[in-house]
Amino acid sequence: MTIREYSREELAAAPIGAWTGEAYRRVVGAIRAELAVEDLTQPHWWTLNHAAGRPGRWTRPELVERLAPYEDLGIDFDGVFDDLVARGWLTEDLTGDAGGMTLTESGEAGRLRAWARLRPVLDRAHEGVDTDDFVTTINVLRRIVANLGGDGDLPD
Repeated sequence: MTIREYSREELAAAPIGAWTGEAYRRVVGAIRAELAVEDLTQPHWWTLNHAAGRPGRWTRPELVERLAPYEDLGIDFDGVFDDLVARGWLTEDLTGDAGGMTLTESGEAGRLRAWARLRPVLDRAHEGVDTDDFVTTINVLRRIVANLGGDGDLPD
């Protein structure tokens, strides 16, 4: 896809909020559309990835605290967790203090299906963007977030 070229001055005067907002709506909209095919929301996706990345580590309260800043639709995390348990995709160790979440084989299979749907969206978003430019963009956005009082660190 070809996009129009602008002068350095025109780009420096561009409204960052408008462009970051439009990028957010496009990227997140495409991600949400693909997840919906699997009957998942972004909080489902985040939960699956956190449980896969650190099995048995995350309790409900800890994961809610970790993910809530990224959720913008008012989704009930307990409902998400309950849904994943009901699907047989997630188990919780409720016998001790840990209460950790772990994916089942079905949960991992669902996570991998969702990832296969999301990968092309992310590839399309990166199309025509040099890796160095992408890294610079992420670092610039991190700095802007930090400058305005947010957490500029990458999520773990």
